Amino acid sequence: MSSLNLTSPTKLIIASRESRLAMWQAESVQAQLQALYPACVVEILGMTTRGDQILDRALSKVGGKGLFVKELETAMAEGKADLAVHSLKDVPMELPTGFSLAAILEREDPRDAFVSNDFASLNDLPHGAVVGTSSLRRQALITAQFPHLIVRPLRGNLDTRLKKLDQGDYAAIILAAAGLKRLGLSSRIRNVLAPEESLPAAGQGAMAIELLTSRTDLAAWLAPLNHAQTALAVQTERAVSKAFGGSCEIPLAAHAVIEGSKLRLRALVATPDGKRVAQTDLTGEVSAPEVLTRQVVAALQAQGADSILSACKEMLSAS
Repeated sequence: MSSLNLTSPTKLIIASRESRLAMWQAESVQAQLQALYPACVVEILGMTTRGDQILDRALSKVGGKGLFVKELETAMAEGKADLAVHSLKDVPMELPTGFSLAAILEREDPRDAFVSNDFASLNDLPHGAVVGTSSLRRQALITAQFPHLIVRPLRGNLDTRLKKLDQGDYAAIILAAAGLKRLGLSSRIRNVLAPEESLPAAGQGAMAIELLTSRTDLAAWLAPLNHAQTALAVQTERAVSKAFGGSCEIPLAAHAVIEGSKLRLRALVATPDGKRVAQTDLTGEVSAPEVLTRQVVAALQAQGADSILSACKEMLSAS
């Protein structure tokens, strides 16, 4: 990337979670910014969030996605950091007042990955085998297709999850392929799950940069990092999720792909036990993503999505 003809920043501080994957993401943005603005000093402020601290309960029971971003937003509000780098699927559909997403970076592989030391795929797992996942979405999809398997919660950073697999707590675990690839752990992937098998979460595989809305100067500096096609796809996915109050408390998937002048959008809503699923696969014009979003939402509602969501809330409150 070449330097731009605008007033360049002299120092920028990136707020990031301290997990190895989060730091990789922050360092990636740091390198891109330093390439754009060679005279700028770009530092990383590592932080621990409540989402990193609470590991004994499912995210759906302790506050959801916002647990991974609140401390980083506080650092920006207090002037300790200029921007924050997130995995987009960890970012709530509604940002707090005064914050916005300035850039969506080019997406890595959005699919889920099957990881196991002893088995090649979900199909190979024996009756009663334990599968670990942190996601209600994955839980619902696995349970729907493989009712003979036992799905158990799996929390912690990527290295912690792999360690739990290696020490025999699980026969297999399901992780985002993007994280494994970014950390050079592709060899741990036994099988990448096609969207037909495991439809990805909205925004999965994409990184986002958040900042204070008032920082229009910073937004201009970050603009070159935005990947337009990725941004269009993930914003469409997030619009579907937002329509259903998307959070960790709902097994909801949405995946958009640009195919020439067309935009293909697949989405589903399910109960955690996988017994009720509403799903759709529609294509519209790239130039009119809002129209496609409304069509997909309507198609899911026609299949009883609202009653499925009500059932989800009842199940979670009872658990």
